Amino acid sequence: MSAKQYFSYIRVSTLKQGQTGTSLTEQQAAIERYAAHWDLSVVKQFEEKETAAKRGRPVFSQVLSLLTKRQAHGVIMHKIDRSARNLKDWADLGELIDQGIEVHFVNESLDLHSRGGRLSADIQAVVAADYIRNLREETKKGFYGRLKQGLYPMPAPIGYRDCGKGQPKAIDPVQGSLVKTAFELYASGTTGLNALVEKMTELGLRNRSGGKVTRNGLATIFHNPFYIGLIRVGRTGEYFVGQHQPIISKDLFDEVQQILQGKGILKKHHHNFLFRKQLQCGGCSKTLIAETHKGWVYYRCQNRACPETAIREETVEKDLLEVLATLQFDDYENDYLRQEIGGKCQIITENKTAQVNAVKLQQDQLKQRLSKLTDGYLDGVIDQSDYIEKKNNLLLQEKEITAKLERLERGDEQIIKEVEAFLELANNACLSYKLALLEEKREMVQIVTSNRVVKQKMVLFKLNYPFQLLADRPRVMDGSPYRAVPRTFAALVEKLIAYFTEQVITKKPSLLNEHTHP
Repeated sequence: MSAKQYFSYIRVSTLKQGQTGTSLTEQQAAIERYAAHWDLSVVKQFEEKETAAKRGRPVFSQVLSLLTKRQAHGVIMHKIDRSARNLKDWADLGELIDQGIEVHFVNESLDLHSRGGRLSADIQAVVAADYIRNLREETKKGFYGRLKQGLYPMPAPIGYRDCGKGQPKAIDPVQGSLVKTAFELYASGTTGLNALVEKMTELGLRNRSGGKVTRNGLATIFHNPFYIGLIRVGRTGEYFVGQHQPIISKDLFDEVQQILQGKGILKKHHHNFLFRKQLQCGGCSKTLIAETHKGWVYYRCQNRACPETAIREETVEKDLLEVLATLQFDDYENDYLRQEIGGKCQIITENKTAQVNAVKLQQDQLKQRLSKLTDGYLDGVIDQSDYIEKKNNLLLQEKEITAKLERLERGDEQIIKEVEAFLELANNACLSYKLALLEEKREMVQIVTSNRVVKQKMVLFKLNYPFQLLADRPRVMDGSPYRAVPRTFAALVEKLIAYFTEQVITKKPSLLNEHTHP
């Protein structure tokens, strides 16, 4: 038996290969036969399931360290490409050989202490490293090829499921709906990330391992444009248009981004005075603060030197009800408005057709810009970083235009509904306010008015635009003819249609959103 002691080192590239394949067993068997043939004593076996393309393999580093400390006379490996597929690891192994450490390769009969044997080994190591580089390039080429086809060649994110190679991800019927709910809850501005984690766990949202989606997990979901139909490459940040169906709209995604960036402030509950932070001093323009005195609520200026005196809450509310009463229609106005709205459907359709054509023209121009940008990148006129940034912006614009077209297609009915809902809200504003709860009253004030200035114990209310249109309509005295009403109301309805058309098409926050007064 030889007095010299050796290590054996075997390796496969992935954990899966080590669990299900036969490579490790075959390598060890070949090493044992080699050791027996050359009468070499293997005192310790090392096994690793890591790629050799990159440095940092812990077991390989341990073997080199032990050999440097002369814990063994040498090491036996199956093949050169099992030891190193990058030239830095091969250089480290070469230093050991130069120090007299024996390195044996079962499949290559090489004398590594001779010039010819070392040269042959170096060539094989270079070939192995080049193989990895080529494999990496081909993998990258295939990866980007899939991305250009709109396919995501990685495991599906939460809310989607994999459908096999060459197929777009499909929305998971359960998790996909929960992801959408998470976006909607966060966009509402009433739920923070920590509270949302517990809420979504309770509803059943789970990560790919079946575990709880953490705060960081939710933040990752909220930042991922995959949910609006875009694929983002993490390393470069480049966007590609995906074939998969979006779970949420771009508008909802943008609302969430605003809150994540701190531009949309989460709503917090404070002491609920009816007009808290809603009244402005007419003397110095500061916000009035609320306080209670002998059971009554007063609003006073923060500036003690301001000559304006405090005003009671009942006085403010009385002035507000008088303003709301001006919005109410009489029976004649009600009937005429309904007829006028019904006759505007044709105008809306014609207006929509013109706008659809204009948006489609923008879409075509955007595609041309994207094509020119790609040509400039391929011709070397634009560098990669500028190309990716400009391409991402154009793809986001394209998503917005697509969303605008979708809103236009269903806009006719929505516009009429918005106008009718507005008129009903305005007509019943006074009664709705009286029957509403405190928070609903506060919301009504925000919806109907924009400025509320207190001066000399009176409140001057400035109405929001569509309500101001109604307040400015001509007043008809009892018994006088309605000659001016048809012409005036026709113009009024046209202005309302124009306003709500803009709201629907641009997806601006409607004054009526989430308004649920009795």
